[in-house]
Amino acid sequence: MNVEPSVALPYRDTKPQGAADFYMAINATFRFILNRLGQEGLRRYWSDMGHRYFAPVSRRWQTHGAAGIAQYWQAFYEAEPGSEVSVTQDDCEVRLDVKVCPAIAHLRQQKREIVPCFCEHCYFVSEAMAAPAGFTVRVQGGNGRCVQRFIPLSTGRPPQDLEEITLASLS
Repeated sequence: MNVEPSVALPYRDTKPQGAADFYMAINATFRFILNRLGQEGLRRYWSDMGHRYFAPVSRRWQTHGAAGIAQYWQAFYEAEPGSEVSVTQDDCEVRLDVKVCPAIAHLRQQKREIVPCFCEHCYFVSEAMAAPAGFTVRVQGGNGRCVQRFIPLSTGRPPQDLEEITLASLS
């Protein structure tokens, strides 16, 4: 499923791949917010990012449904240096099988202390993006490998169990 990034991603940046050093910046930002505002403040930040910053993505998901979600994540991970992710879509869900998380891999390579709750951002940001489009997300795993499932809200799934999101670490 090769998708032209300019179609699937609402960014103006035209370079073919992101800069891995950005991962160090977001890890530091998460640590700063966590230290200043605590766990709930960090979660509010992530949710707000999903609602506001990613609003153009969410609007596309509202229009294109599961196909839009799959196209976005395919293009996103194709632009992320060092990622190994498969994106699949069927009648029931869009599934991301993250075999190598580019952020965790780069932070480890640079020997950076990773904020333990780092992987929770995938849930909180994605949930805020998905809800207006009638979807929810469930994340299992973390710390470099996870499965993220985007499923219709109408399935009535129980809320995300944050215990299913593995804490991140340097090893």
